[in-house]
Amino acid sequence: MFSAFIAVGAFIKIPAPFMPITLQTAFVTLAGYLLGERNGLKSVLIYMALGLLGIPVFTGGGGIGYIFKPTFGYIIGFAFGAYITGKLTGRRSEPTYFRLIAAGAAGLSAIYAIGAAYYVMISKFYLNMDITAYHVIITCFAMVVPGDILMTFAAAFAARRILPKLQKENAG
Repeated sequence: MFSAFIAVGAFIKIPAPFMPITLQTAFVTLAGYLLGERNGLKSVLIYMALGLLGIPVFTGGGGIGYIFKPTFGYIIGFAFGAYITGKLTGRRSEPTYFRLIAAGAAGLSAIYAIGAAYYVMISKFYLNMDITAYHVIITCFAMVVPGDILMTFAAAFAARRILPKLQKENAG
């Protein structure tokens, strides 16, 4: 189900000059929070597989050629982000809002680190673009991070309300 949420999140866009701001990161973060590290990771891998098989679930379509788009690194980062968020959220007890925010921030950091590194690699070595550090900061961070931080807070708020119900349901 979260694979479908992530796919739908790709099409809920706020236009931005270099890359659109989508709800994907919110759903990836929620997958980590609610499903845990393994199932959160699996939901992202299913999403990636569907897109690479040609189903147009990515913001710019789908297909194996998508790996040559500079923004594909963010999709790879989603897998790491969901895993890290789920791992840090933990399953032993009801997580605090602070722990959820910290886990979401760590997952978001992984998404952006992998996404930006991939963006630079593909832009420089495949597309032969001459990009500067300024370009990377503006394109890969400044335009989208504020919105994703807000979405991480919203996902943490939702998870804080949903997790006790899931834990109660799983216990009973």
